[in-house]
Amino acid sequence: MFNNSKKRVKKGRRRLSSLIAAGVVTAQILSSATVFANNEPPAGWKPVEGWENYNYFNFAEALQKSIYFYDANMCGREAAYGALGRLEWRGACHEVDEEIPLERTNLSKEFLSKYRHIIDPDGDGKVDVHGGFHDAGDHVRFGLPQSYSSGTLGWGFLEFRESYKEIGEEQHMLDILKHFTDTYLRCSFLDENGEMVAFCYMVGEGDEDHCYWGPPELYPEVYTNSRPADFATYDDPGSDVCASTAASLCTSYLIFKDDDPEYANECLKVAKAMYDFAKKYRGLHKGDGYYTSDYDEDELAWAAVWLYECTGDMSYINDITAIDETGNYVGYMKRIIPDTYKQNVWYNSWVHCWDAVWGGTFIKLNELFPENELFDFIARWNVEYLSGGKCPHEDPNDKNYCNPSPAGYTMINGWGSARYNTAAQLCALVYMKNNPDRADFGEWAKSQMEYLMGRNPMGYSYIVGYGYEQGLPFAKHPHHRAAHGSKTNSMNDPEEHRHILWGALAGGPDGSDFHIDSTTEYAYNEVTIDYNAAFVGACAGLYKYYGQGHKPIENFPPKEPETDDFYCEAKVARETEDSTQVVLRIHNETTRPPRYETGLMAKYFFNISELIEAEQSIDDVIFSVEYDEQISMQQNPVEVRGPFKWDNAGTYYYELDWSGNKIYGDRDLQISFRVKQDANYMTHWDSSNDYSLQGVTKEFAICENVPVYINGELVYGKEPPKLEPTPTPTPDPNATPVNDASIVVLYKSGQDDTKNTIRAAINIKNTGTTAVNLSDIKIRYWFTNDGNEQNTFVCEYAPFGESKVTGKFYKIDNPVDGADTYCEITFAADAGRIVPGASTGDIPFRIECSDAYDKTNDYSTDLNMKVFGENEKITAYVKGELKFGIEPVKTTYTLGDLDNNGSIDSIDYAMLKMYLLGLTKFDEETYNRADVNRDTNVNSIDCALIKMYILGMIKSF
Repeated sequence: MFNNSKKRVKKGRRRLSSLIAAGVVTAQILSSATVFANNEPPAGWKPVEGWENYNYFNFAEALQKSIYFYDANMCGREAAYGALGRLEWRGACHEVDEEIPLERTNLSKEFLSKYRHIIDPDGDGKVDVHGGFHDAGDHVRFGLPQSYSSGTLGWGFLEFRESYKEIGEEQHMLDILKHFTDTYLRCSFLDENGEMVAFCYMVGEGDEDHCYWGPPELYPEVYTNSRPADFATYDDPGSDVCASTAASLCTSYLIFKDDDPEYANECLKVAKAMYDFAKKYRGLHKGDGYYTSDYDEDELAWAAVWLYECTGDMSYINDITAIDETGNYVGYMKRIIPDTYKQNVWYNSWVHCWDAVWGGTFIKLNELFPENELFDFIARWNVEYLSGGKCPHEDPNDKNYCNPSPAGYTMINGWGSARYNTAAQLCALVYMKNNPDRADFGEWAKSQMEYLMGRNPMGYSYIVGYGYEQGLPFAKHPHHRAAHGSKTNSMNDPEEHRHILWGALAGGPDGSDFHIDSTTEYAYNEVTIDYNAAFVGACAGLYKYYGQGHKPIENFPPKEPETDDFYCEAKVARETEDSTQVVLRIHNETTRPPRYETGLMAKYFFNISELIEAEQSIDDVIFSVEYDEQISMQQNPVEVRGPFKWDNAGTYYYELDWSGNKIYGDRDLQISFRVKQDANYMTHWDSSNDYSLQGVTKEFAICENVPVYINGELVYGKEPPKLEPTPTPTPDPNATPVNDASIVVLYKSGQDDTKNTIRAAINIKNTGTTAVNLSDIKIRYWFTNDGNEQNTFVCEYAPFGESKVTGKFYKIDNPVDGADTYCEITFAADAGRIVPGASTGDIPFRIECSDAYDKTNDYSTDLNMKVFGENEKITAYVKGELKFGIEPVKTTYTLGDLDNNGSIDSIDYAMLKMYLLGLTKFDEETYNRADVNRDTNVNSIDCALIKMYILGMIKSF
């Protein structure tokens, strides 16, 4: 008995070794011990309770969705949604296959010297071999599985075409089949006599390709540029893959001959030439060691039977069955049956698949020659054997069957068991179509498909997306790059697939009915074009025989949820009094389809109204790029343009332009703003009013206020409104003055190394909403004089000039512990002003005396405060009003109470009149009491206000 099950195992190992060589990707794949799904489930695993009661079976839905897997695996510019492809998350890919340099082919110098005029008629040194379908989750177009897939798809379509038509998918299927065939015709090179000289059967390099785990639309240039093309030629033959492709071209001839006879005839012409070429130059294709075959007789027989159906020429059948004068087979059947008189029978225990198409060949031979007992026996026996005895052999003594799983599933091989199972289903259904008395064949196929649909111990469907509309479970993590959509070359990122791989047949369970739904488990969960090939046809046959009342899903496929493809994240990296650093992370998160973007730009908006108020301008802003990820990736740096004026209220923006760079995913850009000091050496920077910084924290978060553009068009975020400057209100001379200034004094202690010196530093910050003149501010530093009669104040430095800082000393009439004296620090009229959010900068000073100070009991001294912080024991006043700190003893005064008797009366009015007439002088404190409107000038207005207060016309100053 013949059994070639080792063939699949051998190919599985070759594919695994190549994957292991892939490094980054395969580090995430489980060990080889898990590769060949065995019959031993993990300890503790139990079937899902009640799985036998699963009862959702819709063959129309299964057939409908099964076709869409090919849209997911389509290659070339035709794959794009809106072109030929029907999935919004797929786009054009591998367009370089249209221009593969001849040096990246296996064509020998000898061959090219003879046939370059045919391969490269325009002499540009390139060949167009684009199209076809990616093999699996990878992006190589392998020869045998591709031709097997298209031939088997065409076979199922020819057998059950009405099924496709009834569910509205006939044209869809025709588009898929024609894309296969168009590629074969494009890749076939015939000479002037119509004889084939070369056929490109493979594009891509498996080992390199398997190093990449991401969507085909984003295929890295490092692999794209080395994407080779392999040809079958007279000096490097590929009779197995050429014969398999010839069979597929024959199915296309039969499919298109009525509606497009010219195209169909081209298919048949090339099929004949390819078959003759395969016969003439026997030898197996290499395929970089992937999907190689043990021999070519099965593919040649598969091609011959289809050529016979297309032409009626019995010579093709004779190529299969020819015998010599002694009765020994000399045709292709010699490979499986040595002679016609000793063993004119063959027990085919394998199944129709990519590298062994005997099963399909004998089903077709039985269909074309129903009276031939040998053809019927092999075709029938194979299905009976694979049914595990559910369809018994005609010979009751023949008990030779495969062993089903405990739940009755035919598990022929552990790697991708479902594709073998569904291929057996297709053979059973076609045999039943030709032999209606074998209804048990159809019933068995139906039971197997119902298992795959969900009636199995795992409790979910092996058809991705089947039952989605009903909320039913299905395999959600197929081993498929495009559907997974990783941006990090990792099978584990993201955890969930970005897209549903509609209709893909997951690898399937092992012999114990166990399965692992994991992206990394390719033996259990791989999906390929050859897996779906017979599956599609089986769905069509089951719909024909058992799908009465079944309906396809309306408006399929559904649109995916809308997402923001482009946006910007932001976080604060550093913030000081005179600078701000922000990290921007620009995103291209396109998934429908994923695509590189070359026109990304963002705008960052900021406001300098505080500088304008301080009589500075945009020229005082220093902008820098601190980090550009583009440069670290050895790509062109971001282009910075600006600043540009946005409105008249101090809003400006910079353009951050990535145009010209191919970007997918995200890019980081750290930018900084720093301001120059004003004429008085003070800084006035306030980032709190910057539009693009609103709501930004030290953690990354999406920021709508950093708008994103594609080729100049706004695609995400909001631009700020155009503001007008707030007009300065006209003072009302009759209004009561309001002192709404708000300041904070920061302090730190100086070095304590001289006993007769107090050292400190202050920094005054404007925390209010209006600018404050420094000349309106007084600072009081409280201390104990410790018996010293003479104190000296020295300002060591001030950003606006130390000469503009003065300190005077006053004794307290009612001293308290810690304070009997204070130093009042004032500022010159031309010292400048502090705008909101700005500060004076550091002002270190010292107080000196002749004898030693005891600093430990000084109210304002904190020897432990070595870094700047708020010290509320230092007090600050604006226009005489306490604005910061806590006085140790009350020294503030009542405006208008010139004689300090606790009331404002006619005596105070008379004192002010005398001052204005020059009859008396005021000390500083009396002068401050007299300045009731707090404009730093004592004049007739103050006198009038005191008179109005005495007369009851106003209640306060």
